[in-house]
Amino acid sequence: MFNARLKSFGRQHFGHSRGLLKFVTTLSEIALGKNANLKRDKESIGMHGKDVKRDLRRDMIRILHAALGAADPSAAVRRHVRREGTFLIAGEHRLDLNQYRYVFVMGLGKAAYPMAYALQVLLGSRLDRGVLVTQYGHLAAALDERWVVIEASYPVPDENSVRGAQALAALAEQSGPEDLIICALSGGGSALATWPVEGISLSDLQAVTDLLLHAGATIYELNAVRKHLDRIKGGGLARCAFPATVLTLVLSDVVGDDLSVIASGPMAPDPSTYYDAWGVLNRYGLLERVPLPVRQRLEAGLHGRIPETPKPGDEIFQRVSHWIVASNRLAAEAALEEAARLGYHPLLLSNFVEGEAREVARVIAAIGKEIAANGRPVPAPACVVWGGKTTVTVRGNGRGGRNQELVLSAALALQGWPHVVIASIDTDGIDGPTDAAGAIADGESVHRAHMLGLDALSHLNANDAYAFFQTLGDLLRTGPTGTNVNDIGVMLVGPS
Repeated sequence: MFNARLKSFGRQHFGHSRGLLKFVTTLSEIALGKNANLKRDKESIGMHGKDVKRDLRRDMIRILHAALGAADPSAAVRRHVRREGTFLIAGEHRLDLNQYRYVFVMGLGKAAYPMAYALQVLLGSRLDRGVLVTQYGHLAAALDERWVVIEASYPVPDENSVRGAQALAALAEQSGPEDLIICALSGGGSALATWPVEGISLSDLQAVTDLLLHAGATIYELNAVRKHLDRIKGGGLARCAFPATVLTLVLSDVVGDDLSVIASGPMAPDPSTYYDAWGVLNRYGLLERVPLPVRQRLEAGLHGRIPETPKPGDEIFQRVSHWIVASNRLAAEAALEEAARLGYHPLLLSNFVEGEAREVARVIAAIGKEIAANGRPVPAPACVVWGGKTTVTVRGNGRGGRNQELVLSAALALQGWPHVVIASIDTDGIDGPTDAAGAIADGESVHRAHMLGLDALSHLNANDAYAFFQTLGDLLRTGPTGTNVNDIGVMLVGPS
């Protein structure tokens, strides 16, 4: 059934099992204010005669915990997909498994493992073969011998990313009109599986990805470029699978849940064009900095010398459907529910937050000040929740991620507001090229850092939030969570 090309990819060993909600000791210490380097303000009396900052930080961890729980990929699949006899039901889709010769599963993205495992349990013996491509360290040991498993690099692809893309394409090409492919898709797939088009090398893709990330390009802009340099992105995998029936289950990490952008839309029509990709590079002044083969490829596309990516209405999508099983909205709603349970007045700011992280932080901090000073738009104690995906324009040589940078910028804006605590995390547990999910700060963080010899503004200007919060003991570490629904931010405002 499988050709030699797919078999040659082999099987990799699984890593140790990782629980979605296993917060490391550091988080508990942050919540309880046990940082040995910091002295708690003994004069700060809180909501029930206790230490305000301690209460707020403890509740912050509980609220973030609830948000991550709602984004559990395995639970999301179980909520949306079920078996009724021979029928597989996913939302409005009802598929009779007896109608198909073979049932294949593809898992791609940071949340691929838990989604794939849920499908393995659901399908049982009806699952014939599967290919799983995920990030290093995101595996557990429960998939069986029917799977080809490949770990690869994020956010910049590596050699295993190419192997992963080729394995997915090989599986898709083995399918026929009598077969069913279930694709479990989640964020991070753009880097984790990449197969450069002819004339483009992996190093070319690595270079253009790195340049766009450092320029602060949005995920829409980044993927518009990548889809026109890759064989499986922008509907390319759907072309390989045609004419099989394809059901794509999506865990969304994209603001607005745009199917053409999540993991670069391997099973979705691509509305972007070579003109759009060229415009992105031009907008960020990168046309002369990207590798020459990249520019030549896009120029050829502009002049019609090579075909466009598959567009809406193409016949290859006639038997392809998508169903979103988890998103940032669901995680934010769970955070709000937990906040209300803890006695806070909840407020959802937005699930569509984008923009430069440090600028977004100033707006959020201003809302916190308004609540603390005037009880608007909700009275204290208040919980403000937001979701989305900010960007960072890298100016310095420091280390950090967009969530850490957002919290550092907010800490600067909140100086002197002791009863405001803010945190922001990447739900996959990895914020930028660091081992932290994000960070937590309050209105006295900048002062406490100064007492330790740290200058908050200098760290922000150097994009060095990681070192700042590491010294304070205020990094939030979860380890890889196995999920990815964008970023979740929370701000708590206690009574004055």
